[in-house]
Amino acid sequence: MGSFFDDLFKSIFKPSEKSPVKVKENFVIKKSELSDLAEWLESEEYVNFLALIYKNYHFKRAGIDVHPQVHILDSPYANGFAVTYAEPFDQISFSRIFLALSQRILALGYEQVSLDRKFEEINDQVKMTEKFYFKPPLQIPIEGELISQLYGNVTLEKVSVDNKPSFIKLLASVYSDRLYQEAKPFDQLMDRIFEKNSDG
Repeated sequence: MGSFFDDLFKSIFKPSEKSPVKVKENFVIKKSELSDLAEWLESEEYVNFLALIYKNYHFKRAGIDVHPQVHILDSPYANGFAVTYAEPFDQISFSRIFLALSQRILALGYEQVSLDRKFEEINDQVKMTEKFYFKPPLQIPIEGELISQLYGNVTLEKVSVDNKPSFIKLLASVYSDRLYQEAKPFDQLMDRIFEKNSDG
């Protein structure tokens, strides 16, 4: 019994020894944010920022580091990129880019499965991760035909530390199931997301 009360007193009187906070919640984008986004998608700033990220992605592929920096994630079952928060972005435009990319993914025929927000306490800092999760549309299997997985499952994250944006990350994870066609190339996904007038 003594150890139970010892643990209880420690948790009350020694908060420094408590477990780090972790909270996860679902949320929805406000209508006001969506109408602001629709207006921004018609702006020159949107076109320029999309082109900048796409250009820096290709620079990184060629081994050239430029700002804002883009990181490439490359493995047999998952491919993606992350763009760091830096000038010329500000907090508002970075959030708009995050939402704009989600709209581009939906436009490719994906379905949004979830949108959640996770708070984690790490080394006296609060990390917040906002995450969209997208899947290819559900299809009824046709005998003798494999199911299209498009580019695989797609996750889109925006990470902030102590309320300051850190990076946006997009990751496409492919199915290795024999019921599915081979995933389309990740480079094609990048082309379709970032080329403003691409018809796929």
